[in-house]
Amino acid sequence: MSKRIVVIGGGPGGYVAAIRAAQLGASVRVVEKDRLGGTCLNAGCVPTKALLHSAELYAAVRREGPTIGIFADNLRFDWTAIMNRKKEVVNYLVDCVGGLLRSNGVERLKGTARLIAQNAVEVIDPDRKRDVIEADAVIVATGSEPAVPPIPGLDSEGVMTSDGALSLDVPPKRVAIAGGGVIGLEFASIFSSFGIPVVVVEMLPRILPNIDAEIAGVLRRSLEGRGVVFHTASRLESVTRTEEGLRLRVVTESGPVQPVVDRLLVATGRRPYTKALGLEDLGVATRRGRIVTDARMETNVGGLYAVGDCASRIMLAHVASREGEVAAENAMGRPALMDYKTVPGAVYTSPAVASVGLSEDEARAAGHDVRVGRFPLAANGKSVIAGDVEGMVKIVSDGRWGEVLGVHIAGGPATDMIAEGALALRLEATLDEIVSTVHAHPTVSEAVGEAALASWAGAIHLPKPAAS
Repeated sequence: MSKRIVVIGGGPGGYVAAIRAAQLGASVRVVEKDRLGGTCLNAGCVPTKALLHSAELYAAVRREGPTIGIFADNLRFDWTAIMNRKKEVVNYLVDCVGGLLRSNGVERLKGTARLIAQNAVEVIDPDRKRDVIEADAVIVATGSEPAVPPIPGLDSEGVMTSDGALSLDVPPKRVAIAGGGVIGLEFASIFSSFGIPVVVVEMLPRILPNIDAEIAGVLRRSLEGRGVVFHTASRLESVTRTEEGLRLRVVTESGPVQPVVDRLLVATGRRPYTKALGLEDLGVATRRGRIVTDARMETNVGGLYAVGDCASRIMLAHVASREGEVAAENAMGRPALMDYKTVPGAVYTSPAVASVGLSEDEARAAGHDVRVGRFPLAANGKSVIAGDVEGMVKIVSDGRWGEVLGVHIAGGPATDMIAEGALALRLEATLDEIVSTVHAHPTVSEAVGEAALASWAGAIHLPKPAAS
């Protein structure tokens, strides 16, 4: 008899865990109360990238068309068509996930789930019919939900979370964004690309606090060049609805400001979604709402695993998927450990930003003899051809051994290129190994090799520094 596994949640952690367990011979059921794909596919990663793609094409034609001999008279955008295309992309990929589950023999159950024993899950379908499913292992992958801070006025008409921003019937005329993290900045890039004035309020001293400061600075300067106004080290104190719109009171380092907008996007983070799962009754350990797991993704209750945003310290879809694989393999008796060292971060703004490993500041704080190599995209042939010369590749390495500690990219196809950096960290590669890896020409990836060269011998395609 095959091992019985129940997965609660059909997002990027849950459906991947289900497929991996089925590949290893399990009989798998996935319980999902809504659409397959979770937040990432329905209200996160995928729809925002669809909007970003439209925004980038529009901005590129408007900004760069004449310089490359392409002219578009009466250039405009159709918001309804853009949103419809976003829906088509999402629906197609949701259907694809369903097809993948079916092809692997995974049964999908629509409803809510609750743990009633170590090896039993209660499922209530949309018609309120109750069923109890026994399992040899359970994988919880219930994801997260937007976290809205207790600020007066956030219940006002016109205030929205990212879910609402992805279903706007009409584009805002003026928008403020509370939060200078990944979600907030991706929407700042979308709106500003369409020519919509944007104000970003961030409590911390800088945007993207988990990204190398120099790389984050490249993105900030670019967005400022498109008219985005940043208030960092600032606090959103209140929101008031007036005849003019939403009046924000923001306390900045230089005093209070009160911008007026018609929409406010609250992008201050997300929190684990673990409501009504029965965790307390089973004695499952949690910390600040997050399910506690070990490196095998197993909780303190044997045979119960948790993956993705409901458990992970890194709320990213690709992290959830890898954790799902690790949980499934352990549930099926194949030892596996989750390693977060090579997890890349990607910000799909324009310019894009991507990072893996230690930042320069983190490497110094860890006591490394830090060596840094930089190569500007303005010196890269493919970037010049594409007219996409903002940004750089930055490599942080250990000065003694030349081991690559971190790779950070701003501009170009950064979110695709970062895979080379992740592989370098996974293999504990050195600068010499990156330099001796031949990169195709002309490609933006050549900038990675050049940044490695710049770390010790000097980049080939940069002028020799003047003698001091």
